[in-house]
Amino acid sequence: MAWQWPISRLRSLWARVEQKTFIRRTLWGGVLFFLALTVMAVDFWPQKIDLRVGQPSPRDFKAPQGIVYESEVLTARAREEAARNVEPIYKVDNTVVETVVRQVQEIFGTLKQINSQNTGTDEGAAKLKAALPSFELSPSTVQALATAEVAELNRLEDWVIQIIRRNMEGAISQEAVESTRQKIMAEVENLRGAEEYKPFLTALVHNLELKPNLVYDVAATLQRQERARAEVAPVQVTIRQGEKIVGDGEIVDEADIEALQKLGLLRPEAPWKALLGLVFLQGILVFVVLFYLRSFKKHVYASDRLLLLLGLLWLIFLLFARGVMAISLGSSAEVTRLVGYLIPVAAGSMLAAVLLETQVAVVFTLFLALEAGIISGNYFPVTVTGVISGLTGIYCVSHLRQQSSLARSSLYLMLANMLAVLALGFLYSYSLFQLTIGVALALANGVLATVLTLGFLPFLENTFGITTPVKLLELSNPNHPLLKRLLLEAPGTYHHSILVGNLAEAAADAVGADSLLARVGAYYHDIGKLKRPYFFIENQVGPDNPHDKLSPSLSTLIISCHVKDGLDLAREFGLPEVVQDIIAQHHGTTLMSFFYHKACERSHGHEVDEEDYRYDAPKPQSKEAAIVMLADSVEAGIRSLPKLTPGRMEGFVRKVIKDKLEDGQLENSNLTFKELATIGDAFVRVLNGIFHSRVEYPEAVLREMERRKARNGMLHKQSAG
Repeated sequence: MAWQWPISRLRSLWARVEQKTFIRRTLWGGVLFFLALTVMAVDFWPQKIDLRVGQPSPRDFKAPQGIVYESEVLTARAREEAARNVEPIYKVDNTVVETVVRQVQEIFGTLKQINSQNTGTDEGAAKLKAALPSFELSPSTVQALATAEVAELNRLEDWVIQIIRRNMEGAISQEAVESTRQKIMAEVENLRGAEEYKPFLTALVHNLELKPNLVYDVAATLQRQERARAEVAPVQVTIRQGEKIVGDGEIVDEADIEALQKLGLLRPEAPWKALLGLVFLQGILVFVVLFYLRSFKKHVYASDRLLLLLGLLWLIFLLFARGVMAISLGSSAEVTRLVGYLIPVAAGSMLAAVLLETQVAVVFTLFLALEAGIISGNYFPVTVTGVISGLTGIYCVSHLRQQSSLARSSLYLMLANMLAVLALGFLYSYSLFQLTIGVALALANGVLATVLTLGFLPFLENTFGITTPVKLLELSNPNHPLLKRLLLEAPGTYHHSILVGNLAEAAADAVGADSLLARVGAYYHDIGKLKRPYFFIENQVGPDNPHDKLSPSLSTLIISCHVKDGLDLAREFGLPEVVQDIIAQHHGTTLMSFFYHKACERSHGHEVDEEDYRYDAPKPQSKEAAIVMLADSVEAGIRSLPKLTPGRMEGFVRKVIKDKLEDGQLENSNLTFKELATIGDAFVRVLNGIFHSRVEYPEAVLREMERRKARNGMLHKQSAG
């Protein structure tokens, strides 16, 4: 189809790119560098100018061009001003005068009730004083009230109510309340025909609770204010080019903010110089790391896979560092920058040490520490702490022999981080609060770095096909399915592999090779014998040997097949490539001399081709594979010696190493003559520990031991009974 043509073209183009190492590296390196630079440049991207109403302006702002716009701020101000200029609207509350009238009626009602029950003058006067405690009346006035008829009281009540209604029928404000009271009191004093009652009436008016009847009309006033706002036209603002909007140090108001927004002056400018400097600095740092790898770690520099791993570790670290710096510890800049102590430099260092090499991890630590310092706002103490933490982490994993060692490294990291922060705190005169925060973050850093290392390690080692010490430690567990099968189905081979592992580990330690890899490779080097275990002498229990009934060529084929069978099992169970290499190379092209000589004896003078009786496998390509080969040959042959003595064992070990060397089996292993001598010494030392001579007990001692054993058995039976 037509659409398939461009896809196939793209695939072929990509395949050609993949074949070009330089182009491929440039492509992947450019992508990683761009992503890392993007993460690093977050702080350098344009930030919004921080202008706040009521705060002084940080600089002068002038209009870059002329503009005319409708100002929402000034329009709102004008409308609010118009609303404020509206006079408030009041209305008369008629219920106020009725309240005062009820007060008068209640007082006169009390008087009428007392007079109706009055049986004596003195008794009525006492009741009147008690009913009107706030009235200061003379005895004569009280006497007059006590003897007044109900009709007289009704007349007085009507007079007072009429006067009150007359004086409160208009609008009375709060300020006019007392003047109204004085008017009412004046009319009461001018009444005729009630001279003896005037003191009472005056006191009555004085005690009345008069209130203003002119109240604020909220609804009417708001309605008028809304009309006033609606009548204000929008305010048009004209700004000329070059006109100053707000000056340096001047207080900013809402109109200034609006004008700057309309002019686009609040959109920040990109700090191109700072970004350019960051690009150059990152380029220099990356170049230094690559130059180191090219000069001193050529195998890492030559591997696209390992370079990609380093780049990915760099990018992951930057993402975590940026996430850490996003944590806020308050408004104080002095406290906020302390969060940089939480950046997990040690995680990147430990991952690089476990996945690559210690020397590479040291350089990578310095690189990450500088990156942490830049991300934390160029804060030098974060760089110092990162270097100390990273180097401590490398030390913790440099001799990894147990999985628990990786978890325990958090304790060393916490201690190193704490001491570094304390030293820097004293150096920079931290306050007690700052020192406490810094130490707490340093301790958390130790835990975080270990957790990240444990979390990312399985993912990275599986993705990039790297065999780490942690993976090797898992394979050395006796509960691994292959080792359990070897123990149950080929116990002799299992025992042989354990002894070979002890020899190989000691020899690898002696020459500085990977002793853990040598030991694990020795454990699995003969797993191919699981297919036909009874054809190998270490698994034969009885006197019968199946090879006695086979031709030498067939026996050679069966024996040599255990290498291929071992590789098949290794691939089936997902063993790492380095272990598979040891399985494939542990015999090299060694001659199976027993079957070769047997074939020569049966040839009746015919020539036997020696190549037909050699293993068809690659020679050892590493020190570890060569050490396993030597250990395998030494352990298998040492048992054939008639009487094991230190001298005989050492002579045999030297002979095996010499034979392998002369046969050309070690030519690709990079082992030196000095290292071969050291390996021989290590083998002899281990063999002397395994096959040391034992003390021969005299017959008398043996009989006494048997007698005591029998007596102990009798005592045990009696106690059980």
